Amino acid sequence: MSEYVLEMLNISKEYSGNQVLKDVTIKVKPGEIHALLGENGAGKSTLMNILFGMPVISSTGGFGGRVIIDGEESKIKSPNDAIHAGIGMVHQEFMLIPGFTVTENIKLNREITRPNMASRIFGKSMETLDVDAMTKDAEAALKKVGMDIDAYAEVAGLPVGHMQFIEIAREVDKRGIKLLVFDEPTAVLTEQEAATLIKAMKELASEGIAILFITHRLDEVIEAADNITILRDGVQVANLPVAEATVAKLAELMIGREVDRSAMGEPRDLSNEEVVLSLKNLTVDMPGEEVKGVSFDVYKGEIFGIGGLAGQGKLGIPNGIMGMYHADGEVVFEGEPIELNNTKKALSRGLAFVSEDRRGVGLLLEESIEDNIVFTAMQAKNEFLLKFGPITLKDSGKIRRHANDMINLLDIRCTGATQYAGRLSGGNQQKVCVAKAITLGPKLLFVSEPTRGIDIGAKKLVLDFLTKLNREEGVTVVMVSSELVELKTVCDRIAIVSEGKVNAIMKPTDSDVDFGLAMSGYKKNKGGAEDGKA
Repeated sequence: MSEYVLEMLNISKEYSGNQVLKDVTIKVKPGEIHALLGENGAGKSTLMNILFGMPVISSTGGFGGRVIIDGEESKIKSPNDAIHAGIGMVHQEFMLIPGFTVTENIKLNREITRPNMASRIFGKSMETLDVDAMTKDAEAALKKVGMDIDAYAEVAGLPVGHMQFIEIAREVDKRGIKLLVFDEPTAVLTEQEAATLIKAMKELASEGIAILFITHRLDEVIEAADNITILRDGVQVANLPVAEATVAKLAELMIGREVDRSAMGEPRDLSNEEVVLSLKNLTVDMPGEEVKGVSFDVYKGEIFGIGGLAGQGKLGIPNGIMGMYHADGEVVFEGEPIELNNTKKALSRGLAFVSEDRRGVGLLLEESIEDNIVFTAMQAKNEFLLKFGPITLKDSGKIRRHANDMINLLDIRCTGATQYAGRLSGGNQQKVCVAKAITLGPKLLFVSEPTRGIDIGAKKLVLDFLTKLNREEGVTVVMVSSELVELKTVCDRIAIVSEGKVNAIMKPTDSDVDFGLAMSGYKKNKGGAEDGKA
């Protein structure tokens, strides 16, 4: 019998020429809790997609390296194969059916039935559900994860923490489970629920089940894990036993990258400038990026960064201010309150927004580049229009000239201004989104994930342009990004968002340890020591 239940050896993966995993090796023994750490984009999700045989891997050319389960080369080509191999996954997003009971969700696709008169005639498909037996299994699984939930209750309306435990109980109930993957399982749990979950994980491990624990909460890693693997930019930067780890050491290993500010110089202190944007107790109901009471000020002329891990609320801030999702609280721009939940009013006040969802929100994919660039300015500010009494027409000549200027300014690689936006590469689509925003002539520009999914050359051009817009045109820029190194490269100050609130406002020159701790939910007390989760 093999020493390891899972061996992922020398795993490499490319997407469109971009190396997202580079020679990663991870080994997990039966009964071991193995933590997998890394920033957004470090490669954790891709590694799990490979383990579970997700279609996105085979459809993009497969992967390099070997996956070995219980000493044998893996034949996992689909999630169904993974289930049959004894691998379970507790997803970050719930996979429950709200109208079903707790028992029905736990036993879904593994229902227990008993024969009846009809089934003896027409076959097994007519058998009756054995509700008592299913409930008994469900209650046993719930007990194993430390939860006392009514197995007959409907899932709809239950607290989110209970839903997470039901997800876990469903995996635990499966027969022949050898390895469980927990993907940010404590993200929606209270402190007490998280403690209950960690206790349950340890009990499962004591029964010989291996656990891969993906989390950003470093204190939980220290408490629960036996061994730790850390990824950074697709590279395995550390593999160490928990006895050799501290929260500070893990934070530094997760974040540590060189930051080149040579083109920007030292971060500017603009605190003597007027406050151009002020947020007070902003809440935003954006699914997966909920904002739970954010307050901060942005000074005129600065580049203000907003960072944090996925799902912590950073994306909700600009989306709420710009009216994409319902928001409450107070937002003051240039001394006057902004009417929330009204995109047109925000645009008319001199705000502009480059969305993180360039294909879903940012672009009209079946329209030309030129129409995309001027669309919002036409709608919100009545620009690029010719009026003849009651008749309004597009000023095609002015639109074409402006679009060509933007294409040249941003080096948009295209066949011309009439090319459909949907036929451009990701990097060039992003440049069109930037062109569309600056066509509004904004006083303050929100840019959300401006370099997501684009190549290094396009990233540099977009960041250089934003810097030039700020320095030469005086536009205040608020940049939201999962790429901490980019925030540290161009920003004057950076707010780190954790669990829907601002955990710290930092200088780009602050240490990797402090950034890692802030992103993981730690605050500093007045003496400089770690003060626990925010």
